[in-house]
Amino acid sequence: MGALSHLRVLDLSRVLAGPWAGQILADLGAEVIKVERPGNGDDTRAWGPPFLRDAEGENTSEAAYYLSANRNKQSVTIDFTQPEGQRLVRELAAKSDIVIENFKVGGLAAYGLDYAALKAVNPELIYCSITGFGQTGPYAKRAGYDFMIQGLGGLMSLTGRPEGEEGAGPVKVGVALTDILTGLYSSVAILAALAHRDQHGGGQHIDMALLDVQVACLANQAMNYLTTGVAPKRLGNAHPNIVPYQDFPTADGDFILTVGNDNQFRKFAEVAGEPQWADDPRFLTNKLRVAHRAELIPLIRQATVFKTTAQWVSALERAGVPCGPINDLSQVFADPQVQARGLAVAMPHGLAGVVPQVASPIRLSETPVEYRCAPPMLGEHTGEVLMRVLGVGEEALQRLRGDGVV
Repeated sequence: MGALSHLRVLDLSRVLAGPWAGQILADLGAEVIKVERPGNGDDTRAWGPPFLRDAEGENTSEAAYYLSANRNKQSVTIDFTQPEGQRLVRELAAKSDIVIENFKVGGLAAYGLDYAALKAVNPELIYCSITGFGQTGPYAKRAGYDFMIQGLGGLMSLTGRPEGEEGAGPVKVGVALTDILTGLYSSVAILAALAHRDQHGGGQHIDMALLDVQVACLANQAMNYLTTGVAPKRLGNAHPNIVPYQDFPTADGDFILTVGNDNQFRKFAEVAGEPQWADDPRFLTNKLRVAHRAELIPLIRQATVFKTTAQWVSALERAGVPCGPINDLSQVFADPQVQARGLAVAMPHGLAGVVPQVASPIRLSETPVEYRCAPPMLGEHTGEVLMRVLGVGEEALQRLRGDGVV
């Protein structure tokens, strides 16, 4: 049994941040009921190609994007714009521990599904709202999407080639990182609220904002600004506080060198055949290397082009200098360490036979993550959940279907 197998989550969210939080809780054992719109469901079901393919190689209705964030959930379709649909959702909330939603501020109040309304039927409920800008502030009613938050929240000012270089300019991260980080923070907040409820009783409202998360995750770069008043600039793949800590060209591509201290730099200089670098007064310490970045980096680049990536990685690993290749995803999933850790798994699927999944990175010795069911097809569990959780009879279920409520 998973660590959270005693909990039920009502997931009213869609796209990525909310579903990511719900999937984390589901992987840890929680029962997660995903409520979707009849006929359409989560927006990401249509965000393809690519789509999952069946045994004949034909596309199914399941987009790869949707499949990334909805494992271990049950899909229930309910039209809660109808009074009967609202009643069903309230009854499910009354029997749940957690609600996750990512509607605009005030969006669910019109349907009687906001925190105040659901708290009235379940005072122990933990209700997590995820929005672009939070429940307060001048931007609260604005819609917020990962890409725009990466720009507004400063991440894109730090990502991309430096000014003056060819191709310079702001670049977004290649995955919706702000959404994913918000999902992670939301799951942490939910677990904290559960711990408080266990000790003191009572639920609470969690107000999560993509912008808040993005600013919080500026980490050392935010502190670089706050301590100096100077906004950091884009450095490409270089590090603002450590040198050398970036990509370098090789005879057959590129590799990443991450020298974290002065001893590692000395070892690197020896492997590079340039031991004098470690004694050069410009490069003796990391502070000096940062100050003389413009002189050191070209010297290293001139040296690294004479060996292949594999030769550099092999030699530097033997010397204890952190480094690595720059893999595409085919190389990632072929990597022996990735395979040894079982980071790709396959689960049975009703349309395709099996569906590939990226494994959870959480490893618990006593309550390990379980892969119980593939991302559900739209409405796959509507009847089963309403009968089991709410005691809805077959006749009532058929009436609800006939009325278009479910």
